[in-house]
Amino acid sequence: MARHGENIRKRKDGRWEGRYGIYKTGTGKRITRSVYARTYAEVKEKLLAARILEAAKDKEPASDKEATFHAAALGWLDMVEKKRKYATYIKYRSIYEKHIREKINGKALVELDNTVLEEIFSGDETSVLSDSLKKSIVCVLNQIFSYGEMNYHLKLIRFSYQKQRDGRRPVRVLNRTEQAKLLRCLYEEMDIYKMGILLCISTGLRLGEICSLKWKDIDLNGKVLYVNTTVQRIACKDGNEKTTLLEGNPKSVFSQREIPLSDEIVNLLSLYYSESFPYVINKNHPMEPRTYQNKFQNYLKTAGVEKKNFHALRHTFATNCINSGADIKSLSEILGHSDVKITLNRYVHPTLDIKRRHMNTLSSVYGQIMGQ
Repeated sequence: MARHGENIRKRKDGRWEGRYGIYKTGTGKRITRSVYARTYAEVKEKLLAARILEAAKDKEPASDKEATFHAAALGWLDMVEKKRKYATYIKYRSIYEKHIREKINGKALVELDNTVLEEIFSGDETSVLSDSLKKSIVCVLNQIFSYGEMNYHLKLIRFSYQKQRDGRRPVRVLNRTEQAKLLRCLYEEMDIYKMGILLCISTGLRLGEICSLKWKDIDLNGKVLYVNTTVQRIACKDGNEKTTLLEGNPKSVFSQREIPLSDEIVNLLSLYYSESFPYVINKNHPMEPRTYQNKFQNYLKTAGVEKKNFHALRHTFATNCINSGADIKSLSEILGHSDVKITLNRYVHPTLDIKRRHMNTLSSVYGQIMGQ
């Protein structure tokens, strides 16, 4: 039944529908459009956002009280869903629903200032959030503000987050002893799963990239591997708790790259090559990232190596390349980074032996000076 005077009704499929009218430019003919949502409150906000947006298009000033933060957020999320990757939309929607909505819901855009927004990071539940997540929350906030300025003709603030300098969590890299143990485990009774782990530590592939790797992306004759896809498990669009395994483009245009392969890796890959199955690791389907992560943990345990995240393989590869004399620019392109600074700051971890070598080199220089 429709809500009287609101043009909102509940459909047979369980969704709520809100209708509003606009006048077509040129003809002046009135047409009806609809917005949909899972709840009455959400469709009411969407309907309000749509009406304000149409008023802004016609140069009609929107009331400051009508332009709520939540209405702007819904409009922005709708735009993101249409223009960005599905995984990006799900990420932004999750951040908004989990960390922002309840603390700002119902407030007008013009009410918000730094004092109000700082409430988002107050309380025990936010004290454990990582710097990366806090940065993402600020990013979502500011994008909603930009959407509000563009569509509601308001001058809004920008929120900034100062990274806490209480010590960054150290990146866990496999040292030489741990690498030797893991490699012995991988080469012993090697199968395609172990081969995939060896490929990651030899090329710097990400977990999602190895799980979606196809044989057509490997040129064994040219000794080149092409990164064209990635896979990740994300929430379904309908908002239920169920998730889906989504295969798509890598995280950025720089992540789509070509990686030269060593003769050793090419020879090993040739042993497992198959024309019958498209995927390298899991035959007919992408490998489930969590399952492969668990396999990696089992290999570490068997090798007698302390538990580490799968991404440690990528860090280890980068560190080994630098310690072997690779130039930063080449390594940055192999890893798929947009800037060499990312490679230097996040992935390069000189070992104690390398630092000692530099110190000994410096001592020899001083010795030459003294001799002169």
